[in-house]
Amino acid sequence: IRYRQRYLDLISNEESLEIAVKRSKAISSVRNFMNNKGFLEVETPILVDIPAGGRAIPFSTYHESLEKDLFLRIATELHLKKLIVGGIEKVYEIGRLFRNEGIDQTHQPEFTMLESYQAYADMNIVMDMVEDMCNYVFDNLEIDKKLEFNGEEASFSGPWKRVSMYDLVSEKFGIKINFNSKFEDISSKLTDQNIDFEAKTVGLLVFELFENFIEKEIKDPTFVIDYPVEVSPFAREKKDQQGVTDRFELFAFGSELANGFSELIDPEDQSFRLKEQAIKKSAGDEEAHVEDEDYVEALQYGLPPTGGLGFGIDRFVMMLVGKPSIREVITFTPLKPEN
Repeated sequence: IRYRQRYLDLISNEESLEIAVKRSKAISSVRNFMNNKGFLEVETPILVDIPAGGRAIPFSTYHESLEKDLFLRIATELHLKKLIVGGIEKVYEIGRLFRNEGIDQTHQPEFTMLESYQAYADMNIVMDMVEDMCNYVFDNLEIDKKLEFNGEEASFSGPWKRVSMYDLVSEKFGIKINFNSKFEDISSKLTDQNIDFEAKTVGLLVFELFENFIEKEIKDPTFVIDYPVEVSPFAREKKDQQGVTDRFELFAFGSELANGFSELIDPEDQSFRLKEQAIKKSAGDEEAHVEDEDYVEALQYGLPPTGGLGFGIDRFVMMLVGKPSIREVITFTPLKPEN
């Protein structure tokens, strides 16, 4: 009843009203921070020809006048990077994204993201910016940086840890794994420990083990770096580590808060990676990235070295107000029919 008739919830529940106000203030603080950093706020299309920029199942519709299928965007990434190509060196958008997927404590089909892109920056500059932005919100809203969430406690006081995914997996399973490791050697040692897995490459294996056994254990805000290239089609590959990218994800309380990377700017490499994703999609992977030839053409005109960020507003607000359900911080949420 609270979710179906939110107006009654706001009337009768003072805490719900406070959450709505705090969410608004948090978003305003994020916007002020980005504006003060010289970023230009822009708007990109919600109805798109190609649902690109993320691994997700899109919502689809049909446009009568244009006589073609359109999709609700799953990310704003590719349009924002086209603006970087066009010469706007710092851009961001705070907007709704839509993914036709499951609903749980941390996922909704309609959610709010901050996405930003900065020319002549890399993932290290982006990580610094994310930490500074969060501290700005804490200070602006006068919130204690030691948070309690879902029965656990974490400190958001900096500096936040930055740790390699390969190191986390190596420590967890007592096996030294790096980008030069042989898949047969690692898989054999894991089999000896009775660890089940589906991956067929070292990179995918590291990612699978991290997702299944480590991610949920991260409580204090931590930047996990060194993502395998197989799961990072838009991130630049490290110069000295083939198969590993300059990508990070920020985790806290076992949940992903942000995703960022040094952008891949080579159009030929980008085209190759998207074609690989297209093969996966044709083989039945509904969440594989979609090939976007227009984006590849934009890269041919020249994308400067760029640092990109996607930051989950809803999950951040959940932690600020101590609510483990995303429904508590999104005022109007989709629900199953009452009958």
